[in-house]
Amino acid sequence: MSDNQVIQNSGPFRIGDRVQLTGPKNKLNTITLEPGKGFHTHRGILAHDDVIGVPDGSVVTNNVGVEHLALRPLLNDFVMSMPRGAAIIYPKDAAQIIAQADIFPGATVVEAGVGSGALSLWLLRAIGPAGRLASFERRSEFADVARDNIATFLGSDPANWSITLGDLADTLPDTMPAQSVDRVVLDMLAPWECLGSVSDALKPGGVLLCYVATVTQLSRVAEAIRATAFYTNPDSNETMVRGWHVEGLAVRPDHRMIGHTGFLITARRLAPDTILPELKRRPSKTDFSDADVEAWTPGALGERSVSSKVMRKRVRMAETGAAISKARGLDAGEPDDLAPNAR
Repeated sequence: MSDNQVIQNSGPFRIGDRVQLTGPKNKLNTITLEPGKGFHTHRGILAHDDVIGVPDGSVVTNNVGVEHLALRPLLNDFVMSMPRGAAIIYPKDAAQIIAQADIFPGATVVEAGVGSGALSLWLLRAIGPAGRLASFERRSEFADVARDNIATFLGSDPANWSITLGDLADTLPDTMPAQSVDRVVLDMLAPWECLGSVSDALKPGGVLLCYVATVTQLSRVAEAIRATAFYTNPDSNETMVRGWHVEGLAVRPDHRMIGHTGFLITARRLAPDTILPELKRRPSKTDFSDADVEAWTPGALGERSVSSKVMRKRVRMAETGAAISKARGLDAGEPDDLAPNAR
């Protein structure tokens, strides 16, 4: 862990820190601390200078006496509020990816695509400074947003992380030697198109995990994994999270829950020339026609795109956050950063 990461997550609030403010009605707002600036609401103004230098977990008061709880955002909070180029992997799925793919400190991990960088942050935290994360992304604007989001949260560009632009199937062989990768996480529309390159890069016993959104994608990638004969039989599942309201004797499930977001499907790489024993099971409908395959293609599935205007705005937001965070990191350790409320 770098010095910047320690400063980001502990100690009094500093210039450039992101702060999560919780108001009287439990409404959350996240701000980046800048000298002389203010957080404006319809119930007054909270000066950033009144937050700079106070301990994490403090209650601060705005100019009309309204109190706000000030906390550094957890990674869970940050990924849900950061600028997005592409849709993010929710924390509930990120946690399962870390567990089911067995992402460990020091691991060499390949990730595609990088999206807005949410999963990249979780993976970087799991592999630690001794690990290596190689991310691949087809769209340069998504890569830019992800790079800035990660720099915003960590305060610098991680030395053990790289982004390669281009299709994974074409660029992975030139980036990672054969049998050099411990884990591969694929978050893309058609992961079956990359299985050849991924199979070459994975070490025997390594884990392949695919995150897909629809049942047709799930079926297609499962059959494609089996067809390679390079993997164990794939396991698939989804995760749903239901919160509970607990206040005195009023204990009940929340009216809203985070339901389906995506499926996880995992398999492990077999050793070369290994033939997996055939499972004994009842016959089932495993055949599919050309028409079925066509329905599974990326063109038929469709891909929601972000307008160029919205994308440019999100890129600017991510760049601004990264610049402030990096500037804070360069100035770390100077006593002026803690003024005016430093003790």
